[in-house]
Amino acid sequence: MVFKCRDKSVKLTVICRKCNEVVIVRFVAIVANLIFGTSTIFTSMLRVSQLYIYPIKSLGGIALDKATVTDRGFQYDRRWMLVDYNNLFISQREVHQMALLKPSLTGEGVKVTHSVKQSSYTIHFYAVKNEFAEVTIWDDTCTGQFVSDEADEWFSSMLEMPCRLVYMPDQTHRITDQRYTSEDSITSFSDAYPFLLIGQSSLDDLNSKLAETLPMNRFRPNIVFTGGQPYEEDTMHTFTIGDITFHGVKLCARCVMTTIDQENGISGKEPLKTLARYRLKNKKIMFGQNLSHEGSGEISIGDELQVIKLHHEDRFVVSV
Repeated sequence: MVFKCRDKSVKLTVICRKCNEVVIVRFVAIVANLIFGTSTIFTSMLRVSQLYIYPIKSLGGIALDKATVTDRGFQYDRRWMLVDYNNLFISQREVHQMALLKPSLTGEGVKVTHSVKQSSYTIHFYAVKNEFAEVTIWDDTCTGQFVSDEADEWFSSMLEMPCRLVYMPDQTHRITDQRYTSEDSITSFSDAYPFLLIGQSSLDDLNSKLAETLPMNRFRPNIVFTGGQPYEEDTMHTFTIGDITFHGVKLCARCVMTTIDQENGISGKEPLKTLARYRLKNKKIMFGQNLSHEGSGEISIGDELQVIKLHHEDRFVVSV
């Protein structure tokens, strides 16, 4: 078929390959956005398929049917964090056995169970000590509040190393990278941004290249969506879910944590070995899109993503 612009000198021919089940509608939508400056991108239906929170940084995640969006991300997402005695965050990147600590939500708080030792401890939602400290996450320093001596003892015993549990109080505002976000954007104890978005098609594409398929929990997203093409999240500039507006601000550079099996804490070479062949950008392996947001409220599995604007900057383009 022929796709025409209002400028009669511009003409695009799109070959239909329906018999091969190749969908080219996405290409037409992107070109239409470029030529017409449309404010809404016409896409195949994109819907939320999975939602996750990770209450304690670097521990396991919790799958939700619906999640409440707050000023710094999903409610309870990375509001707690383990630190060493220098108040530096402890990560599963170095301490693989953190994967064995599985959280769940109860009416009282967050229950954490060691999947091998079968010992559990419940962190009550609002139980904290009147003791504060400046804690460090990568290049950021912010105020954390210690939870309890009992919590410190339990986590130290489970991980077989000294550590302390801190909570991020509401008055702590950890500002996100101002090069990519608005000046009022804040996050919790996440690595850098309030949300991580990944398309199911992206994982499906990766798994088609692997000898053994991997689950989504290797990549620790907050929002997963179905529909669209692999890596479609790369170029999402602005989209909405219900009344909440999200902005794709920076592709997510992946680290060794993706190689850790979340069921047993054992690391391998994949998926980084395979991703390095086709998802390399400026010597970093990209998988997923970091998000900032505007607004608060609730989103649920099945909600539609309405894409409003696409990125055209080179930093969002990963060439094969």
